[in-house]
Amino acid sequence: MQASARLGGLDLFRGLTVAFMIIVNTPGSWAHVWWPLDHAEWHGFTPTDLVFPAFLCAMGVALGLSFPRRVDARLWGRVVRRALLLILIGWAWQMLARPGLADFRVFGVLPRLGLCYGLAAALAILTARRDADGRAHLSAPALGIASAALLLGYWALLAFVPVPGHGAGDLSPAGNLAGYVDRIVVSTHHMYRLGTDAAGNIVYDPEGLLSTLPALVNVLLGALAALLWKAAPERATMRILLAGIALAALGLLLAPWLPLNKKLWTSSFALLTSGLSAILFVGCILAARSEAVRKALWPLDVLGMNAILGYLLSLLLSLAAMRTGFQAWAWHALAALLPGNLLLASFLFALAALLLVLALLIPLHRRGIHLRL
Repeated sequence: MQASARLGGLDLFRGLTVAFMIIVNTPGSWAHVWWPLDHAEWHGFTPTDLVFPAFLCAMGVALGLSFPRRVDARLWGRVVRRALLLILIGWAWQMLARPGLADFRVFGVLPRLGLCYGLAAALAILTARRDADGRAHLSAPALGIASAALLLGYWALLAFVPVPGHGAGDLSPAGNLAGYVDRIVVSTHHMYRLGTDAAGNIVYDPEGLLSTLPALVNVLLGALAALLWKAAPERATMRILLAGIALAALGLLLAPWLPLNKKLWTSSFALLTSGLSAILFVGCILAARSEAVRKALWPLDVLGMNAILGYLLSLLLSLAAMRTGFQAWAWHALAALLPGNLLLASFLFALAALLLVLALLIPLHRRGIHLRL
């Protein structure tokens, strides 16, 4: 497999995940959203539930491809810097969206990205093997064992550690161990305000502390996919595809006993999403091999090369639209044009938001300006 196809496939994959992320985060009205563009309410799975795990897998692939030959203090410095920047940018966004510390949310998408990247990179560095020349290489056995240990350990914690008032093995919004840990560590004042039970009490955070452990597996398995690339480029596509099918099948087989749940990031969910991500990734690699297809999907390339900036722009534009009243005005205008199909109107609003982000990114891309953390 040529390096250009590999890297192009990664950019397309990242771009696809961010494009989907923007669309699902910016509907015209949350009351009118097609079910594939919304998360499962609790147990279950929708296409939208794949978006964040897929981005974590892409992060893992990038980590595996860029892993340096030399491990030194400068490498550790870059890892810490990048992880902290992601967390701090996430916190800055929280302060901008909801000023004040009284209900400041500690966790979130960007803090989870930072934690997962930092932990995955640290694990990769600490377990890397050295050859006779002292060059470092990612250790596939170590990453595989770590992934299995994290998934089994997280399952055991949810299944066997009792939560006061609920006992062990309760996977309800109020009774699960992950939510209980978050309530103890940061309190409900600093958790996701929509993470409520039937009574409206804040009881869980979908990007909380304990559920970061299985989310880390998505990054590690992405790094393993990168190792498959490096080890056997000519057979990598088929191997990644078969591995993806196996992981997805395992996740589905476990689902009757360990429900698929994005908000808890159950081990079955981590396996299914890692497998589906691998399958989609292979599709992006194949697309990148065709010059015609690559040109047609060029906007996704642009988004993939500036993924974090694209995501941040979508958040800032959405916040500005709400605070200026443009969101309400534009939604009512679209709804008036399509009174018989408010679901379509809501989707078109989200699509317009994606196009606006692309319109801002394309001039930057042409000037070679990309946000590098």
